[in-house]
Amino acid sequence: MIFIVAKFLVKPEHADAWPELSREFTEATRAEPGNLWFDWSRSVDDPNEYVLVEAFKDDAAEAHVNSDHFRKAQEQLPPLLQETPRVRNVVMDRDEWDPLGEMAVD
Repeated sequence: MIFIVAKFLVKPEHADAWPELSREFTEATRAEPGNLWFDWSRSVDDPNEYVLVEAFKDDAAEAHVNSDHFRKAQEQLPPLLQETPRVRNVVMDRDEWDPLGEMAVD
C-alpha cells in the first residue's frame, strides 16, 4: 500500500469553500479501483490548511497521477493555494488500520 499525507495551504478567500472546490477531484479519486481512502481534514491550528490522507493499493497511485481528473486538478487547484503543497509518502506492507492501544475504549 502507498500511504500519502499532503498539506494544502489554501488562500484565505477559498478556505471555507475548499471542500466544494476540491469535490470533483475527491469523488473521482475515491472512485478509482486502487484507492483505499482519500480523506480531507481541516487543521484546528490554521483554518487555511487542509490535510489530505490518502492510500492506494500497490501501484495504483501511478494510475491516479496519470488520470484525467488528476490533470484537471493540477490546472484548477494550484491557483487557489498559497504555496506548493507539502507531502510525505511511504510504502507499507498492510492496508488496514490498527487500534490505538494507548487510548483503548472499554
